[in-house]
Amino acid sequence: MMTAKTAKDFLLSVGLLAGTIIGAGIFSLPYIFKSAGLVTGFFYLALATAAYIIIHWMYAEIIQKTSGEHRFVGYAKTYLGVGGYWLAILITVIETILILTIYLVLSQSFGNLITAYGAGVEKMIIFWAIGSMAMFLSLRRMAWVEFLITAGMAVIIGIIFIFSLNDVRPLSVAGLVSVDWRMWFLPLAPVLFSLSGRQAIPALVKIRGNVKKSIFTGVALAAVVYALFVLSVLMLSPTVSQDAVTGLRGAVPAWTLITIGIFGVLSLLSSYITVGFDVYKSLGLDLRMPFWLNFLIVVFGPIALYFAGFNSFIGLVSFVGGIFLALEGIFIIVMWLKATKRSLTAPTIILLVIFAVALLYELLK
Repeated sequence: MMTAKTAKDFLLSVGLLAGTIIGAGIFSLPYIFKSAGLVTGFFYLALATAAYIIIHWMYAEIIQKTSGEHRFVGYAKTYLGVGGYWLAILITVIETILILTIYLVLSQSFGNLITAYGAGVEKMIIFWAIGSMAMFLSLRRMAWVEFLITAGMAVIIGIIFIFSLNDVRPLSVAGLVSVDWRMWFLPLAPVLFSLSGRQAIPALVKIRGNVKKSIFTGVALAAVVYALFVLSVLMLSPTVSQDAVTGLRGAVPAWTLITIGIFGVLSLLSSYITVGFDVYKSLGLDLRMPFWLNFLIVVFGPIALYFAGFNSFIGLVSFVGGIFLALEGIFIIVMWLKATKRSLTAPTIILLVIFAVALLYELLK
């Protein structure tokens, strides 16, 4: 029987993982699912959900079996040697800078919901300036900053879901069952991006509850939220935009759009501060990079990438999910095999194939 403390730890673990998973990637899914077909989209959502439940189980076991406290790059060094260590650093740093760039792109969409005054690029630059300064003003240590990430997303998803119930656009049977074979692999990378949540696993293990049960519930909960969000947007929005929210204009009242925009900007800003500060610390600790170079990479790296042409929301989500998160998944599988001294089995091979397909598709498309 579950005691009060056990139940509290379980709910805390589930909330931590689900809150980490649910992020910017959710806004790519309605457009991706509509483009590839709902059958294809939900197939990959189910496949990636199962894959990430196992991947997170593996990563939790790596943490439990390794003495000392490490991060992803530390485990890579332990089990994959110096070469794996440096490749892991390269993967995580570039991945994080690209994620910051994704936040910059998405900030324009939410900014445009708040006000039509000014160009989207101008709003993005304001967002970038505030987020960059806040990294070095210790704002990330304030509890409300961390809370905004989950609260903002919950408000946005809740508003869209409620309006979809009140003003439903029926989905045709053909739209529900159609499959576009030309885009069969399209949803895989964005879904991997949307369900990634490795950063929460070390804290989850420290809680010392039922780790496997917590991971299963947390990932499954995020997947259910994604499914409801996709269906809500498709039923509510006459035009499904790449960012999901722009297409809501005309489908919901103006005050609702402003509310979505405000919470969207605040949650993105809190994420930008947290992720940016973490990569800043990683560059200083892992690479012992001088302050000035570290500062230039973290502050000016994302906006430089944006103006260099990395400004497609769907393109960036697919690129990060298909390249960096696919490599991250492969790393975890190999590290788990070495940490547990196990051999390849059919489930492990299937996992490797899933991430390898995502990687090859993104490289060759």
